[in-house]
Amino acid sequence: MDQSNGKLESTTRNAIRCKAAICRIAGEPLIIEEIEVDPPQAWEVRIKILCTSLCHSDVTFWKLNANNMISNDMPRDGTSRFRDMKGEAVHHFFGVSSFAQYTVVDVAQVVKISPDLPLDKACLLSCGVSTGVGAAWKVAEVEEGSTVAIFGLGSVGLAVAEGAKLRGASKIIGVDLNPKKFDIAKKFGVTDFVNPATTGGKPVIKGLTDGGADYCFECIGLASLMQDAFSSCREGWGQTVILGVELHGTPLSVNCYEIMRGKIITGSMFGGVKPKTDIPFFARKYLDKELNLDGFITHKLSFKDINKAFDLLLEGNSLRCIIWMDDH
Repeated sequence: MDQSNGKLESTTRNAIRCKAAICRIAGEPLIIEEIEVDPPQAWEVRIKILCTSLCHSDVTFWKLNANNMISNDMPRDGTSRFRDMKGEAVHHFFGVSSFAQYTVVDVAQVVKISPDLPLDKACLLSCGVSTGVGAAWKVAEVEEGSTVAIFGLGSVGLAVAEGAKLRGASKIIGVDLNPKKFDIAKKFGVTDFVNPATTGGKPVIKGLTDGGADYCFECIGLASLMQDAFSSCREGWGQTVILGVELHGTPLSVNCYEIMRGKIITGSMFGGVKPKTDIPFFARKYLDKELNLDGFITHKLSFKDINKAFDLLLEGNSLRCIIWMDDH
């Protein structure tokens, strides 16, 4: 490729053959097959994926079929229906998972790029870590000395904890049914833990925060948990941020009186992150060792073992499993 004069020119116009992990029946194991990839069209870029990973959204859509479709109120677009192929990017239709690495190998036409941003490497927006770090910083704007409750300690919830810690929250409460998450969560700034299975349905968060958390984050995608988060935030100014995607079609019901008294509830896609300006900011935080991104990596596998990565997620034993396209 020629990158002179701030331009990137394609050197090939041919289809290529590569490996892909394919699932033709929802919920069935993926099969590694060779596929043909067309050359890029106008404004498209063809990339070679070096590694990627999975998140729970991958598991959700892997299982999704016509019989357990999202609510009729949801759009039937790429985020709401089972696709018969999971390529090497795996999470390609809902945002690509964190830690993925790519090399640009072909473009369809001459593309003008800024001199300080050569198009020889690509990094796509994370659906997990960027959603959590961004939600604490960009959406809620967690304040120093405030209290935070996080419902769900997967990678999104832990990223919220990381962001809340950096914003100076005085108390960060993690809520999860899996007790194995608690030791991990400490590394991301969680100070207190609640297992709903052991509380008997009591309003524990209000007791731990003297009336309610200043900020609550729902990171699972259950309407009932969204309601719990809203009821756990402080009356008068408490804010609840919904990060989980409700895939069962269950409506969310909240008390209008609490809204009138000042409680806020809001949703967020990707944590309000604007890639062009915010990803460099978070990258600098990571390089300065202020962001603990490495702590999310719990496993590393080769592409041929991609089904094992799904198993690890289903078992609750993985945050981010790095899947290398070549053996490492």
